[in-house]
Amino acid sequence: MGSLMYGPDFTFLGVSKCDAMDSKTYSNAEVVIIGAPFDGGTSYRSGAKFGPSAVRKACYLEHDGKRPSLALRVDGLTSLQVHDAGDVQMPSGNTEIACARLEQVVAKVAGHAIPLIIGGDHTVTWPNVTGIAKAKGWGNIAVLHFDAHADTGEITEGALIGHGQPMRKLIESGAVRGDRFFQIGLRGYWPDEPTLNWMAQQGMRSYEMSEIGARGLNVCLTEIFQAVASDCDGVFLSVDIDVADPAAAPGTGTPEPGGLSARELLDAVRRICLETHVVGMDVVEVAPAYDHADITSLLANRVILEALSALAKTRTNSVFDPNQPLLDER
Repeated sequence: MGSLMYGPDFTFLGVSKCDAMDSKTYSNAEVVIIGAPFDGGTSYRSGAKFGPSAVRKACYLEHDGKRPSLALRVDGLTSLQVHDAGDVQMPSGNTEIACARLEQVVAKVAGHAIPLIIGGDHTVTWPNVTGIAKAKGWGNIAVLHFDAHADTGEITEGALIGHGQPMRKLIESGAVRGDRFFQIGLRGYWPDEPTLNWMAQQGMRSYEMSEIGARGLNVCLTEIFQAVASDCDGVFLSVDIDVADPAAAPGTGTPEPGGLSARELLDAVRRICLETHVVGMDVVEVAPAYDHADITSLLANRVILEALSALAKTRTNSVFDPNQPLLDER
């Protein structure tokens, strides 16, 4: 078959390249970025296969492999030694092969570093989490899932594999327990009652935007953190960019009004990476053809940077204080 990897000859903001299947090339890295250019599972607007390249280059600053965070006072790219393995070859016409290849790559990387996958449609979370569960602990990984949609369908438009089913497949396979599956930002008019009943039977906890608005996002996150603090070997963070309101993220396949603001999403990702044991992450559903002025790609890029900066902060002896003035102790 040849190499599993291919892709554009540039990396995420200029970080070092590596070969995902040769761990010696990222032996000093704590995070390896993997592109998953697949949108064969979309049910409405396709185009997410172009997400990895758009998100990698979405920045107005020099692509020099450095990004010191003003707020966290650490450089996530250099402190963690982030590497980029390029894109997995994922044929849109064969979902099974595409997902199997991605799972193989993620499982390989997860044995040595934190895989951070840029999608692609949300189908890719199925192989992403499966690969990490095989490497880190089958059934012992919690999933924190940011999305406008539950993605727990059984069959969507006649397909058993697609971006409407990955969370159901993860639970049914045993890779993730239902009571360790947390969804944030759901809203709109799907799924139907039988699917919601199935979710309840699995013990899933889904926070719809009305509850988040009434109780506050931070209260909901604290509740989740308490639940994953025990009987769990790590957290996989999955961010579907459509969790954000279309005003902040129009460039996506299935936009749904009434979502999180860009600020809320970035703050939530920061908290998760500061306060939980993150063992993997993906950012999915950026469809550049529907974007305006690259704002969706920019948000996805900053979601990744916020996560990397927070992970780097946990490796230091200092504690993040959001009340600290910017110029204090500088």
